[in-house]
Amino acid sequence: MPNSYTQILYHIVFSTKNRERVLVADHREKLFRYFWGIHKNLNCHLYRIGGVEDHVHILTALHPTVSLADYLKEIKTGSSKWVKAEGVFPGFVGWQDGYGAFTLSVSEKQAVSDYIADQVEHHRTVSFMEEYRQLLERASVKYDEHYL
Repeated sequence: MPNSYTQILYHIVFSTKNRERVLVADHREKLFRYFWGIHKNLNCHLYRIGGVEDHVHILTALHPTVSLADYLKEIKTGSSKWVKAEGVFPGFVGWQDGYGAFTLSVSEKQAVSDYIADQVEHHRTVSFMEEYRQLLERASVKYDEHYL
């Protein structure tokens, strides 16, 4: 077969180190544009990105040559260096180790995209930890509370 065809959508979630609330709204769009550039360089498709002060959500399809681990390494390392160099988020020391990555079907794509777009409103009533636990439980991921 001369070509590879994939349709693997990921909903990825990761937080700032110690869940510090440093991603202030004024500069978040600049960070999201930087993430978009990384996606472009990796030949990945970014469908939606959003987040609040202490975490980020990404809806993406990875290029078949890019592993999930390599993708997260590029995203977190590259953006961390950029944030520190630009000084856009005082108090930012890096991203929390680990992440949540959940696959979804094409039929779920729009709902997850809308959910990510609505993060600011969503987090008026739900904390990141409540949300993260819900995502893990919905995906039937076993987790140790100690490591959240």
